[in-house]
Amino acid sequence: QIQIVESGGDSVQVGGSLRLSCAGSGILLRFYNLAWYRQAPGKQRELVASITTKSVTNYAESVEGRFSIDRENDRKTMYLQMNSLKPEDSAMYLCNVVSPAGTNDWGQGTQVTVSS
Repeated sequence: QIQIVESGGDSVQVGGSLRLSCAGSGILLRFYNLAWYRQAPGKQRELVASITTKSVTNYAESVEGRFSIDRENDRKTMYLQMNSLKPEDSAMYLCNVVSPAGTNDWGQGTQVTVSS
């Protein structure tokens, strides 16, 4: 059974940093494309960053240069390093894993709140 668990969310001030983690169990993470999404109240879920099985990364324009995604396949974990945080980064951050067959699984999310 696949289980995806995010952690690392917190309340920080503008300009602060956080490192989110996404741990997967029940899967061979190295074969999955991974991504971080976020969803703020009243807004659509949006892609923040993604990383392929070959560690090719992609970022939303709004986070480019501030956020960094990486993965440690041996630890079955993906990370999102978030620097220079802004109030508009406040959201629930969700981990998405896509299997080689194209199936999606999601975690429950971790809350990030940035206050000025």
